[in-house]
Amino acid sequence: MRMITFLLVGLIVHVVFFLSIFDIYFTSPLVHGMTPQVTPLAPPASRLVLVVGDGLRADSLFTLLPNGSSRAPYLRSVIEEKGTWGVSHTRVPTESRPGHVALIAGFYEDVSAIAKGWKENPVEFDSVFNETRHTWSWGSPDILPMFAKGASGDHVYTHTYPASEEDFASTDASRLDTWVFTQVKSFFQSAKSNSSLRASLLEDENIFFLHLLGLDTNGHAHRPMSQEYLENIGLVDAGVAELVSMVEDFFGHDGRTAYVFTSDHGMTNWGSHGAGHPSETLTPLVVWGAGVHSAHKVTEPQPYTDGFLQDWKLEHLRRVDVNQADIAPLMASLIGVPFPVNSVGVLPLLYLNNSDHFKAQSMYTNAIQVLEQYKIKMTQKKETTLSFLFTPYQLLTESKQSEFIHKAKILIQLEKYEDTISLCRSLIGHALEGLAYYHTYDRFFLGCSVVLGFVGWTSYVVLVILKTHANLNRHPSLLQQIPGHALVRLCLCVTVVITVFLLIQRSPVTYYVYCLLPVPLWYSVLKESGTLTDLIRSAPSLPLWKCFGYFVLVSFGIELLVVSFFHRAMLTVGLAILSLWPFLSGLYVKAKFRSVSWCVGCLCLAAFPLMPVVGREPNIHLVTFAGLFAIFTSACYLWSSRRRTTLHLSDRQQFVTQMLHVAVCAYIPSLTHSSLQQKQGLPLFNQIISWTTLASSMLVPLMSSTRLFHRLLSIFLSLTGTYLLLSTGSEALFPPVLSWLMFVWINIEQEAMLAQGVSGRQELSTIDFSANIDIAKIRQLKLDDIRRSYFFVFFIITAFFGTGNIASINSFDPASVYCFLTVFNPFIMGGLMMWKVIIPFIIVMCTFETIQVVTQLSSRSLFLIVLVISDLMALHFFFLVQDYGSWLDIGTSISHYVIVMSMTIFLMVLSVVTHILTSQRLILWRPKMHFP
Repeated sequence: MRMITFLLVGLIVHVVFFLSIFDIYFTSPLVHGMTPQVTPLAPPASRLVLVVGDGLRADSLFTLLPNGSSRAPYLRSVIEEKGTWGVSHTRVPTESRPGHVALIAGFYEDVSAIAKGWKENPVEFDSVFNETRHTWSWGSPDILPMFAKGASGDHVYTHTYPASEEDFASTDASRLDTWVFTQVKSFFQSAKSNSSLRASLLEDENIFFLHLLGLDTNGHAHRPMSQEYLENIGLVDAGVAELVSMVEDFFGHDGRTAYVFTSDHGMTNWGSHGAGHPSETLTPLVVWGAGVHSAHKVTEPQPYTDGFLQDWKLEHLRRVDVNQADIAPLMASLIGVPFPVNSVGVLPLLYLNNSDHFKAQSMYTNAIQVLEQYKIKMTQKKETTLSFLFTPYQLLTESKQSEFIHKAKILIQLEKYEDTISLCRSLIGHALEGLAYYHTYDRFFLGCSVVLGFVGWTSYVVLVILKTHANLNRHPSLLQQIPGHALVRLCLCVTVVITVFLLIQRSPVTYYVYCLLPVPLWYSVLKESGTLTDLIRSAPSLPLWKCFGYFVLVSFGIELLVVSFFHRAMLTVGLAILSLWPFLSGLYVKAKFRSVSWCVGCLCLAAFPLMPVVGREPNIHLVTFAGLFAIFTSACYLWSSRRRTTLHLSDRQQFVTQMLHVAVCAYIPSLTHSSLQQKQGLPLFNQIISWTTLASSMLVPLMSSTRLFHRLLSIFLSLTGTYLLLSTGSEALFPPVLSWLMFVWINIEQEAMLAQGVSGRQELSTIDFSANIDIAKIRQLKLDDIRRSYFFVFFIITAFFGTGNIASINSFDPASVYCFLTVFNPFIMGGLMMWKVIIPFIIVMCTFETIQVVTQLSSRSLFLIVLVISDLMALHFFFLVQDYGSWLDIGTSISHYVIVMSMTIFLMVLSVVTHILTSQRLILWRPKMHFP
């Protein structure tokens, strides 16, 4: 199989493996066809005001000032006098869209929905807004439209400001919240003279929704501990106080208005969110007004051990924590609308100030609403599973459902409301467990199919390595262990059986892909079974103890890499071990200076995984220093190599231009940071320089010489400029230090080749990437090439995790992209942050391409070993996903699996890109005169 064909096949296989994790773990949990359920008793409230402070942390609101006062005096007075409070616990991902879906629709959206857009519904779902008579909303254009779109009828009204107002460089982001409060005030003022609007407002089952984005914007721009963020809390508090007064005046203080104040997610100390840190998942909840318990004083210790009650000086008031999805049924119960049919929330009764009968009936309605989803899910799975293979959820069979419902009705009739509530809680718990059971019903089956495919692919790659790149004793008579026709018939029979089985079960199209993919892979493995026989027959002539030693070391190395995904400090341990390689292998005797350089380079790089995650300690001065360091090291190399290689005038000019450009890029972040601090916005000149640098970063190196180190230097300078523009602190030093180590690695690998007795050494400075490869000099793989491949994978993982945790959304500092844009745009910002991650990746890839040339190997041979190592890591994470119990642990392992698969796909794609980047030259102008 040709290399390009192999890459395409491998790419398709890995894309399938990559997508499989979303089909197995991230399919939409929603079902449709349920009957809406409403409590058949008069509700306590006619209307509800929902205020969401986007990005507001619980501790930021509840913590008192040093003098004992509150930065939110009105909400504090509500907590202490006339409302019920608690902490709302959000779930990962702690982003605005999933947070608002949980608050208003009552279910936790699957993670993959974030990538499908903020303004559109990736799946249709019901919400409290949809069930109301009217909903008026004010706030961000990123949030409001998704609840208006898909709502039955046209009763959800949205009022939004332009998206361009969401600017992190704004002089005062709190003006977004001021705009909302002003619009609401104008709305009620206009209703006094608009009879039709007034009539609509006076109807029951209405909701007013205020989305306040100023807190989130200030938190991103200035951090949650900043004066801007904390003052914004005071502004919101004053706005809520004025809002309540205005609403009460408009409705004549009729006592029929309920108020809910909460947040969609929190924020880390460094101004980001998305992961599961307590600062992101703990949000405030304050409820008061019609139908809500007033402040309940307690004297006994409360069942919370987190210490927040004491920290917030609220231990004397009852705290009622909820899951974020529980707020949706609470709002529905207060105003008497049907519970959202997709809600998985459990009504928090301690917030309700109503009769026991109302509470029991509301809880019964909640239970039936969740049970309806369970019934639909069970029916769907039963209809698509062969009867003899279907295993029902034993705790909630059809007979037990009827028994639960009948018993609950009897208890309500007998006025045994406490027993009813207890029974309904039990029913909701079983129904939710049953929903999860049927939602993950095919998980084991699909997991086994993917594992079979994984093992088949990895086995095939190993056999290809042994067949084409290893010196085995060939035995032609044993090449065909299984007759070709018999093997084809066997695979066709298996394909037909699997297809028929999936057709009978009416499985989705993707199931056919996951289940049928292992068939051709294992066909290829069995077809190459003769290679395995050759290996067995060649065993006596192989250095078995050396092979075993390499196997143990690589196994240990893979485990170390897997652990490093959970604990970045393990990369430091690994780099410390790698620094000893020249001394343990004997290279130090023959190449002392390079060995010491390797050791120092590894130890310098080892410091980065021990540093705080990027964004916690921004230091723009380090960015400037990193740029100067990159220029200094580049100049030193050019000066030291002037005698070994002649540098043409055009190349010399290009290098000088690139170094000057790096100097400019090192200064731009400082200039931008200063401008933003002075609230003068992002300078247009800085923005033009930044985007121009990004656009040209992959083109400029193509105009340099294709001599080995000249091309690598041009790539380094070009990518460093972009990286500096995306840096905020110590991570800016990472590419220069990594590049230094890569330079040493290239040199020391040539020494390792000489130590192994490989002849035909070529001076590194004379190697040209564009030169035709002498096929006669291409050698077979040796055991030491496994070590080279492992080094490469290790450095790739270090490039990913060296300056942050790519598996965690909150490890990225939004300030990283401020040289490019400051107006909120999640996809452009996410793309820029991903490019920042890929830059060190490209540096390592180019080094690997160089090492294949230096060590006289074909581009395919080492790459195959790398594929095996990365696939073994991915398979390891796939098994970890199966073993973990908690969703947080599963999510972490899934993210790591996705990273490894993405890394492997990047390897395949970038192997072509880096080959072009190193070996091709773009000539924009060719002089007519040629000088000797």
